[in-house]
Amino acid sequence: MLLGASLPTLQIPDVPLPLYDDALLCADTAGAYEEASHRAVSLVADKFATVNAPTTGPSPQQMATKIDHVDLRSPLGSTEQSFSELNDLYLNDAVYFHDTKYAAHLNCPVAIPAVVAENFVTSVNTSMDTFDQSAGATLIERKLIGFTAELIGFDPGKADGIFTSGGTQSNLQAMLIARNTATAQLQGSLPERLAKLRIYCSEDAHFSIRNAAMLLGMGYEAAVAIPTDAQHRMDAQALRSRLAEDLNAGLVPMAISATSGTTDFGAIDPLNQLRAIATEVGAWLHVDAAYGCGLLVSNRHRHRLDGIEQADSVTVDYHKSFFQPIGSSALVVRSGSSFESIAHYAEYLNPAAEAAATPNQVSKSLQTTRRFDALKLWVTLRTLGASRLGEMFDQVIALAEDAQQEVAMRAQLHLVADVQLSTLVFSFEDPEHRLELAEHNALANQIRHRLYSSGEAMIAATTVAGKRLLKLTLLNPNTTLADISEILDAICRIGTEILAERTTGDKK
Repeated sequence: MLLGASLPTLQIPDVPLPLYDDALLCADTAGAYEEASHRAVSLVADKFATVNAPTTGPSPQQMATKIDHVDLRSPLGSTEQSFSELNDLYLNDAVYFHDTKYAAHLNCPVAIPAVVAENFVTSVNTSMDTFDQSAGATLIERKLIGFTAELIGFDPGKADGIFTSGGTQSNLQAMLIARNTATAQLQGSLPERLAKLRIYCSEDAHFSIRNAAMLLGMGYEAAVAIPTDAQHRMDAQALRSRLAEDLNAGLVPMAISATSGTTDFGAIDPLNQLRAIATEVGAWLHVDAAYGCGLLVSNRHRHRLDGIEQADSVTVDYHKSFFQPIGSSALVVRSGSSFESIAHYAEYLNPAAEAAATPNQVSKSLQTTRRFDALKLWVTLRTLGASRLGEMFDQVIALAEDAQQEVAMRAQLHLVADVQLSTLVFSFEDPEHRLELAEHNALANQIRHRLYSSGEAMIAATTVAGKRLLKLTLLNPNTTLADISEILDAICRIGTEILAERTTGDKK
C-alpha cells in the first residue's frame, strides 16, 4: 500500500445490535431495579408476617415433583412472574429460622441492618480480592478484623485475618497455616514430612478439622480424637498421654485444635491448659469458636473464653452468634506474619512488587473472587452495637439454662449433660416401655421426623456412644420458655403415640 493511501473501510452489516439495558443493572435500569426490589422485599415481608411455623414439613419427593417440571429453557419473561413461581417453589415451604419453634441446627434469626446491607453487597457486587476492585471495602474488612482481634485479646497492631464463607473454610485455612509452619521445620520430602504430622482435637470437635487433615494431604488418621470429660470438654490429661505416645513414635504435633462451643453440647475446651501443652510440644494452637464467638461480646459470660487470647488462630462465625446472614465468618491470627506461608502473587492481579504498597486481600485468602460479606457486620455494629448483640446471645444462654428445668419436669425426657451454651441434648425414654438400643434409636428418629412433618416445630438429633439423642439448639432471643415447653410437650406426645402404635399395630 502506498504511503498516504486510504485504509479500507470495515463493512459492518446494517443489522441492529441487541440491547441489554433492560436486563443489566446500570444507570438506565436503576428505576426498574428499585421497583423489582420493592416487590421482592414486600413478598418476603408478607411471608415473615404470616408464617406461623418453622416449616410446612415437605418431603424431598414432594418438592422434587414441583421443581422437576420447571423448564429452564423457557423463561417466564418478567421478575413478577418469576417471583410468583418462586413463591410456590421456595418461599411457601422454606424453613424459617426466625420462627420461635425452630430449634434444630445452629441457624440464627438475622439482624435487620445486616439483611438490608445485602442490597449493597449484591448490587454493587464488589470483589474483595484486590484494592482496585474494592477500595473502601478492603479497609472496612480490615477494620472489622482488627476489632475482632481486640475482642479476642490479640494485639490489633500485630494480628490479622480474613473473612471467609464459614467455619469450615476458616478451620481449613488455619490448619493449612499450621501445616506449613510445621513442615518448614522438618527435613525430607514433603510426603515424608506430612506423614509425621498430627492434629489433636476432641472427640466432639467439628468434622471440618478431620476434613482439613484429608484435604491437606495428611489423611483422616492424622486428626487424632482425644477423649472428653463428663462435660464433653477435651481431657487435657488424655491429650498429654497421647502426645507422649506419638512423640515416642517419632510423630510431630502439628496443631492442637480446641473448640469453644461444640456443635452438640456447647462445650468449651480448657484453653489455658491446652496453650501450655501446645507450647511444651511446639504445636500450633487453634481455637474453633465458630459457635462460641458470641461470648466475645457477651455482657455476662465473656470469662468463659479466658485463654482464647493465647491462641495462634481463632475461627469466628458471625452468622451464628452474631446474628448475621450466611455467610459471614473469619479466621483471625495472632501474628499477621502467619499468612506469609500461604501468600500468593499473580502479575495480573497482585504483583509481589506492589505487595507492601497496596492492601490486596487476595494474598491472605483461599478464595480469589470474594463477596463483601464484611459489610453486613459493619452495618449491624454501626446500627445496633456489639453490646446489643451480646445481650441477645446472653438471652439464648439464659433460655437454655431455664429450659433444663422444663426437661427435668417430664419423666420421659432425660438430659444427657448440663447446658453449657444454648443447646440441650436429651433422650426420650418412656418408663413403661423398655427398648433395645436399635429400637430406641429408631424411635428417636421417628419422633424428630414426625415433628418435622407436622410443621409445629423443628428439632435436631445426634448420636453419642451409639445412642440416638434429641437436641434443641437455641439461637433465637425471641423464643420463650413457653415455646420450649410446647416443643417438649409435642416430643412427649409424639413419642407416646409412636409407642402406642407399636403396641396396637395402628399408625395414626
